[in-house]
Amino acid sequence: MTYTGSMLMVVAPSGAGKSSLVNALLKQDQDIGLSVSFTTRAPRPGEVNGREYNFLSEAEFLARQEAGDFLEWAKVHGNYYGTSKSWIESQMKNGRDVILEIDWQGARQVQAIIPEAIWIFILPPSIQALQDRLLHRAQDDEATIQKRVAAAKEELTHVTEADYLIINDDFETALAELNQVVLASRLRKGSQLARYQKLAQELTQEHGAANKQK
Repeated sequence: MTYTGSMLMVVAPSGAGKSSLVNALLKQDQDIGLSVSFTTRAPRPGEVNGREYNFLSEAEFLARQEAGDFLEWAKVHGNYYGTSKSWIESQMKNGRDVILEIDWQGARQVQAIIPEAIWIFILPPSIQALQDRLLHRAQDDEATIQKRVAAAKEELTHVTEADYLIINDDFETALAELNQVVLASRLRKGSQLARYQKLAQELTQEHGAANKQK
């Protein structure tokens, strides 16, 4: 089935500015919905159910998984995480684009099921710049930062799997480029013909008439 809305998956290592870019995009474009993942981990202080995550018990999560409601899911550090298939489909059927903040493994799973899903990789200008940003955030100790940098190097080996690469050196430039990818996704043949169904029917009729004349 072709949806009028698009699915955009944003992947980036910690410190690349993924969340800041996505939040800025959402403020600018009301036709994009952020997919909020489901998880079995306990809420952290300040987290709100339905905002950061949809919090479920393990039994509830596994029931949804068994029913096939997750587009992708994984167990990380003893907790389950998943992306709702039914919510995403309902948004895209109604013409809204959906954006997922996801890791490369999840993006690979989603694209295997939905080849039309657009994979956007946000990159730092350099590994050193990434390390400097993590130090500047002052949220982690040195050992944790080094682990994040090592994980980032591993993640960056998967950039060739993405459809678009955005280098977040200057924030406003990167945000403008992200907006351009969204616009390009809306102009794809399948999405446009799904939006303009009357035109699609007319084109199909014209194509059929042309074939008869041959």
